[in-house]
Amino acid sequence: MATIDTSRRLRPAVIGHDIDSFNGLRTIDNYITGRLAATPEALQRSYDTMVAKQQQETEMLARQKAAADAARQAEWDFHNAVLAMKESVRGQFGSDSDQAQAVGYKKKSDRKRPKRGSTKVGASLAIVG
Repeated sequence: MATIDTSRRLRPAVIGHDIDSFNGLRTIDNYITGRLAATPEALQRSYDTMVAKQQQETEMLARQKAAADAARQAEWDFHNAVLAMKESVRGQFGSDSDQAQAVGYKKKSDRKRPKRGSTKVGASLAIVG
């Protein structure tokens, strides 16, 4: 007999068939079993527990999504505040100041100036004689 992997979730279709079977059992008047897990009372308790746990999971997922949204919004608020602060420092002290460098900007005087390149057309051509 194959081992059953209970670490994976059951497909919704399987759960739906199980619920249909459980509801069908309610139509049988003379159902008697010797298995304690298969009694109507045990099945009802198991069903109620499943529904409660699914509801709890749904609520927790909703709270997790709300917390993730709140954290994302707080990150953007902080980022925008830092950008505003950096622009304010650059506006107040200038682009070439130590204060602008302290908040993460590169000093204007530290930037490399573009250099004109000399094009040596004649030097790249070899004269074959």
